[in-house]
Amino acid sequence: MCGRYASTRSDSDLQAVFDIAETVGAEVPPSYNVAPTQTVRTVLERSPKDEPEADAVRQLRSARWGLIPSWAKDAKIGSRLINARSETITEKPSFKKAASRRRCIVPADGYYEWEKRDGAKVPYFLHQDGVLAMAGLYELWRDPTKAEDDEARWVWSVTVLTSPAADALGHIHDRSPVVLPPDLRASWLDPAVTDLGDVRDLLAAIPEPRLEPYEVSTAVNSVKNNSPELLTPV
Repeated sequence: MCGRYASTRSDSDLQAVFDIAETVGAEVPPSYNVAPTQTVRTVLERSPKDEPEADAVRQLRSARWGLIPSWAKDAKIGSRLINARSETITEKPSFKKAASRRRCIVPADGYYEWEKRDGAKVPYFLHQDGVLAMAGLYELWRDPTKAEDDEARWVWSVTVLTSPAADALGHIHDRSPVVLPPDLRASWLDPAVTDLGDVRDLLAAIPEPRLEPYEVSTAVNSVKNNSPELLTPV
């Protein structure tokens, strides 16, 4: 699974990497220890708010990490849906509609994972050259406690897809995020692709990521710690 990650790139960096056409909302500060329910930047393709019939444009916008299905009674369920198994997103009620129409990318410098070793959990940071484009799904949830004219009534949320870890990483944890290579990012984001069979084909075409792991300090265990030192190899 992916339960913590680092995301320190500026909006301008992400705009260049992902060819962003429209940036929505305030920039999110760099974080070396992103945790569930926090606000993160995500990349998606969607028609402009005031032109619903216009062609979709690639956006950089903020979302809450932990997907809240449209049918949820409250936002609490999001804390349990920070990840989605890529093998079942086209079947599970929580993810099926988003898999068809609301796919996204969650940018990261890398992510943390804990290896069970001698009765302890040892943290590692896994990364590669450049930005990790973690495949995700996003959703919009209407907060019933807010008024119709309240712009904050719509909550954007996101989940990160996972798949079985490659042999090289499986000793650390049995699952890892689905990482999109540059040549598959446009297809993954394309809102015109809505057939769930085509989505399954997209997932099948994504190669195993080549990630470099190294051990880091247990300081990352606490979400209160958030500094560049968390990325220093032990």
